[in-house]
Amino acid sequence: LVQLVESGGASVQSGGSLTLSCQMFGSTGSTYRMAWFRQAPGKEREGVAVIRPHDGAGSYEPFVQGRFFISLSNDESTLYLQMTILQLEDTAMYFCAADWEIRPQWWILREVDFGTWGQGTQVTVSS
Repeated sequence: LVQLVESGGASVQSGGSLTLSCQMFGSTGSTYRMAWFRQAPGKEREGVAVIRPHDGAGSYEPFVQGRFFISLSNDESTLYLQMTILQLEDTAMYFCAADWEIRPQWWILREVDFGTWGQGTQVTVSS
């Protein structure tokens, strides 16, 4: 059974930076892609960024492009999300997710495509 465990969430001031981690336990092979999603109070969960472990290619949603950076540890056991220039609108519960299926349009983030999820870590941005 594969488990994902996020950490690193915190309260931070607007303009600040934070790095989230997501550790994978129990995996016997490489995932096709791993991603970060987030869910703000009263809103639907939305994709943030995605990475393909086999070549390191990454993709970002427009609202975080240039501010957030997704990466993997060398052994692919830990996923990171480096967040900079944080804004009030970035306040949300952040989730990591893994997908083992090969997807031609790998940059499109749909919740239903990701079979394994972490429990989430809270990020709160204040002014």
